Amino acid sequence: MTIQWYPGHMAKARREVTEKLKLIDIVYELVDARIPVSSRNPMIDEIISNKPRIVILNKADMADEKVTKKWLQYFHEQGLQAVAIDSQKGIGLDRIMDLSKERLHDLFSKMQAKGIKPRAIRALIVGIPNVGKSTLINRLAKRNIAKTGDRPGITKAQSWIKVGKELELLDTPGILWPKFEDEEVGLKLAATGAIKDEILNLQDVAVFALRYLIQHYPERLKSRYQFESFSDHVVEIFDHIGKKRGCLMSGGLIDYDKTAELIIRDLRTMKLGRISFEEPDGKE
Repeated sequence: MTIQWYPGHMAKARREVTEKLKLIDIVYELVDARIPVSSRNPMIDEIISNKPRIVILNKADMADEKVTKKWLQYFHEQGLQAVAIDSQKGIGLDRIMDLSKERLHDLFSKMQAKGIKPRAIRALIVGIPNVGKSTLINRLAKRNIAKTGDRPGITKAQSWIKVGKELELLDTPGILWPKFEDEEVGLKLAATGAIKDEILNLQDVAVFALRYLIQHYPERLKSRYQFESFSDHVVEIFDHIGKKRGCLMSGGLIDYDKTAELIIRDLRTMKLGRISFEEPDGKE
């Protein structure tokens, strides 16, 4: 299955980001803590060039805590500052401002030495759809400014948002890239909700998720769906889950679409626990 989603407003957002860079002091690159590599737009490095950057691993509450610690160490070894946060509950947000001040200390010291009046830090916040940019902005601003939602593509235009006296944020629409070279990247993005379900084959996404969970989190699957052991045939796994959870059609046949939707919903609502879909050790 090939997954692509690149609406016109995303191409426009890329052009606008490039135009606004000269006004920016630092870039906040927001990624999904469950898929820190797959949710990093490879075009971002090219777009933001040499601007100072902080990688923010959002939704850390949904990711495997041990794996997230490995990712923070990985980014540190790559020479990037990184922090794990839960924007819904506001956990880890203070660290963003602390890191920003550390990263920009020399810049603002030079400005002060030239007699330039102190001003707020100007940050650009970028990330793929549904990674939590609007929720983070609302938490930082302590008020509901940016639109939020549980589907990708909510933010459609750039806007400047003041966060107290110390920070000004430039919000941007989520930007995916035109083509996923690795099919698995598209499946990870689909499983975690970064791509609209309406354009997906949810059975393919559910199969991918099941195979990953069997390999990395088998006890979670056994507990949730009452497996004793796993069949080598994915259809039999679907049959088992469908029967256990009542996803049936007339005549007792398994409704595979309904079963796939249930698996994905359980995954996204943490009924299967905190799950990471990639680790630094096996990074693409």
